Amino acid sequence: MPHIERDVPLAPRTTFGVGGPARYFTTVTSTLEIEAALRWAKQEGVGTFLLGGGSNLVVSDAGIDALVMHVTSLGVRVQQAGGVATVSAAAGEIWDDLVARVVADGFAGLECLAGIPGAVGATPIQNVGAYGQDVSETITSLVAIERATGERVTIAASECAFAYRDSIFKREWHQRFVIAEVDFALRVGGPPAIRYAELERALSHAAPSLAQVRAKVIELRRAKSMVLDAADENGKSAGSFFMNPIVANDVAAGVEQVARELGVLRADETMPHFAAGEGRTKLAAGWLIERAGFAKGAARGNVGLSTRHALAIVNRGGASATEIVDFAREIQDGVEGRFGVRLHAEPELVGFPDPDKI
Repeated sequence: MPHIERDVPLAPRTTFGVGGPARYFTTVTSTLEIEAALRWAKQEGVGTFLLGGGSNLVVSDAGIDALVMHVTSLGVRVQQAGGVATVSAAAGEIWDDLVARVVADGFAGLECLAGIPGAVGATPIQNVGAYGQDVSETITSLVAIERATGERVTIAASECAFAYRDSIFKREWHQRFVIAEVDFALRVGGPPAIRYAELERALSHAAPSLAQVRAKVIELRRAKSMVLDAADENGKSAGSFFMNPIVANDVAAGVEQVARELGVLRADETMPHFAAGEGRTKLAAGWLIERAGFAKGAARGNVGLSTRHALAIVNRGGASATEIVDFAREIQDGVEGRFGVRLHAEPELVGFPDPDKI
C-alpha cells in the first residue's frame, strides 16, 4: 500500500516555483512502487501525474486534481560489448548525474546534454536535446508501465516517433505510460559530438575530450542562466519556454523580408536559421522574440524574460502560474503579429483548461 498524502504543495517541487497543490501525492522509489501507486489510483478512480525534477513544467494555480507520483527510483546498470556501452538508468536518476558518470567512464553520446535539469524518465518524452545532440540518437529502448492495465512493457526507440523536442509520448501515447527505465547505447572511447557552432567556437582545444566538452557546455549554459543555481536572479524558470519554430522555406524567407522592412535586420546581418529537412527551416525563437520588441530582462510585474536569454521566462519573485502564462501569450501574440509565426511552449502545462493553446 503506497503512502498517500493529501493537498501537498507543488510549487516548491518545481524549478518555476509556482502552482497549486496536488490532490494526492506519493513518492515512488522503485518500479514496484510505481505499479502499486497506479493500482491505488485505479481503485480510487483518480488520474495520475508523474513528477520528476519539476524542471520542464508549469503547474496551474489550481494545482493538479490527481495522484502526483514523485519518481525518485535510482539505479544504473552498464554492459559493454564490441565498443558499445549499454547504459540502463532508472527513471528517477538525476539526468546531469548520469551524464557526468558516462563521461567519466569514457562513453560518448550524452556529453552535450550536460547541465540540463530533471530526471532520466522525462528525457524520452521531450526528446531532450542541446548543442547539437538529442537523446533520441542514443536511446535504444525503454521500460514502461501502462497506466490502464499496469502491464510492464519494453518499447523500442523505433516506436517512439522521435522528432524535434517531440515523441509519441506527447501525442498519441500522452498519459498512456509511466516510463520506469531508459536504455542508452553509447560509444566506448568515442569522440565528442561537436556540431553546434557556438560550442565549436568556445572550445580552445583542437581535439577536446568528452570531459572538456561537458565542462564547456555547462559553462555556456551557466552564462545563459540555464543551470540550476539558487543564487541566480534568473534561477526560477523552466529553461527555454519556447521551441524554435520549424517552418516552410518560403515562410522563413518571408520572415527575413519582414525583418528587413521593419529595420530590425540590417543589410549586413543574416537572420539566424538552420536547415530542418527538405523544404523546411528552423528559426531561432530567441531572435524572433527580441526582434518582436521583447528585450532580455523585459518585465511584467512578477514575471519577465531572463536578463541573459530571451527564450527563458522567469519568476522574478511571487509570480503566479497565471501571470507566467499570460506573459507567454503576450510574447506569442507579439511574435506572430510581427512575423506571422506562432511560437509553441516547450514546458508541459498542467491543470490549465487549454494547455495546447499556450
